[in-house]
Amino acid sequence: MLLVIDVGNTHMVVGIFDGDKLMRSWRISTDLKKTEDEFAMLFKNLLAEQELRYTHIKAVVISCVVPPLTWILVKMSKDYFQVQPLIVDYQLKLNIKIKLDYPQEIGADRIANAVAVYELYGGPAIIIDFGTATTFCALDKNGNYLGGAIAPGLELSSNALFEKTAKLPEVELVEPKYAIGRNTIQAIQSGVYLGHLGLTRELIERIKKELTGNPLVIATGGLAKLMGKGCSMIDKVDPFLTLNGLKIIYHLNG
Repeated sequence: MLLVIDVGNTHMVVGIFDGDKLMRSWRISTDLKKTEDEFAMLFKNLLAEQELRYTHIKAVVISCVVPPLTWILVKMSKDYFQVQPLIVDYQLKLNIKIKLDYPQEIGADRIANAVAVYELYGGPAIIIDFGTATTFCALDKNGNYLGGAIAPGLELSSNALFEKTAKLPEVELVEPKYAIGRNTIQAIQSGVYLGHLGLTRELIERIKKELTGNPLVIATGGLAKLMGKGCSMIDKVDPFLTLNGLKIIYHLNG
C-alpha cells in the first residue's frame, strides 16, 4: 500500500493506493500544533477505517507547502511506518521539465498536479488549483512547465473581509443566484464568487494567448467543483489530481 499526503496551508489531503487504485481519501485540517505522535494516532484511525495497520503501508510520499510540518511527517513515517518517505521537490525524476527562473520556488503540490496532468491528459494544459490560494499553471505540449499565476483563494478573500472589517459577517461560499445582492450576505457571496469567476476567466484567456495549441483546462482543489459549475472555460474537474500526481512521482522514482 502507498500512502500519499498532500499538505496545504488550510487542509491536508490523504490517500491510500493499492497499486494504481485509490482506495480511500480524506481531507483534514492542517494543524501546525500536532506532534509526530499525534499525527500517527490520527493516521492509525484513518487506516483502521479500511481495516489496515501501519505495517500495511510500504511507502509514503509527501507533498508539503508548510515547511514546519515536513520534518514532523518524516519522523512519523520513520517511527510508525518504518519507511523513509519521498519528499516531492523539483529535483526528483519527473515526466515534465520545469522551466522557471528559480525552480526551487515551485510548490510541491504544483509539481504533483503538473505531473498528473501530463501523464493523464497530455499537453498543452492549464491547471487551476482552487485552494487557500488559487494557482494557475501552464504546461506546453512537450511537458514543459512554463509558470503561471497565484491569486488569493475564495476562502482567503472571504475570511479577509470578515477579519479586517468591523461589520461584515462570515458567510458560506455558494454560487449566488444574482449579481445584485439584496442583503449583506448575498452581496459578499456575489462579490467573492463572481469576482473570483471573473479573475479565473481573465487568467485563462490570457494564458491561452501565451500557449500554443488549444490547452485543456483542468481544475482541482477543495473548491474546484463549485468553481467548475460556474465557469464554462473549465473543461474538466479532477478532485484527485494531486493524489494521482504523488502516486506517479513515486513510481517514477521507485
